[in-house]
Amino acid sequence: MKRPLVIFYAVIIYAAAEVLWWGYMLVKMQPERLGMILCEGMMFGLVLLAGAFYLHKSLNRERTLAEQKKNFLLSVTHELKSPLASIKLLLQTIQKRDLSKAQILDFIDKSLLDIERLDDMVENMLLAAKIENSSYTFPKANFNLSVLVDSIVNRLQITKCDGNQQIIDAEIEPKIEITGDKFALTSVVTNLIENAIKYSKPCETVVVKLFAKDGRIHFQVADHGIGIADPEKSRIFDRFYRVGSEDTRNTKGTGLGLYIVKQVLDRHEASIKVKDNRPVGSIFEVTFG
Repeated sequence: MKRPLVIFYAVIIYAAAEVLWWGYMLVKMQPERLGMILCEGMMFGLVLLAGAFYLHKSLNRERTLAEQKKNFLLSVTHELKSPLASIKLLLQTIQKRDLSKAQILDFIDKSLLDIERLDDMVENMLLAAKIENSSYTFPKANFNLSVLVDSIVNRLQITKCDGNQQIIDAEIEPKIEITGDKFALTSVVTNLIENAIKYSKPCETVVVKLFAKDGRIHFQVADHGIGIADPEKSRIFDRFYRVGSEDTRNTKGTGLGLYIVKQVLDRHEASIKVKDNRPVGSIFEVTFG
């Protein structure tokens, strides 16, 4: 990307030099038309500067997107290899060792969790691709959002912490009905809860709330994780955007989760806000209606 930028700046400098030279020559040949030549030169210069400014922004945007795509490929490679290696090891252990039935069932459960993780990631990538090329229509129907959130919380719940602590503290108001795309909203709930878990310390509590108030439906996910700096809050919903570099980042992810969340909520005329939790962490609040 550096070479196109060098060529771009060289062309701009050359064009500016040509404008000044021809302006000087015209004034020298026709000094009585100095005012007109200056006005025309200023207009041409403004157009040139405006074009250069927007072209520069476009090139920078392309460079940023290329870097984000590179990070995306690195993260997807890691995300695929990790659960696949785990599943392979578990199955090889079952195949080569004489295990008890309880051990086999435990290994199968662990394999299924890794498969669910892979399935979530593939669904995210497919949905993001369909949203990007406008091929997804968001079919809407009435369904029970309380049941949906409760089922996702139960699937993502982790109980193998010290003292058998449950890290997801759910406060779900029953019988909340909503009209929307159940598949897409499942992705919204899953991504927000998984993000909260991912960016929190092990066994740190994540609070999930679903309730109705003043004719609106509110869904909140609060964590006590690393938090989000104010300059990043406006960018976290961009496609592929992740803070830092894939070479140095320890958290898992592809940079598509929050992009999907924002796109799906926009199609449902819902809003999402990000605010700081106290003393540390973040709160994502979704409002329908």
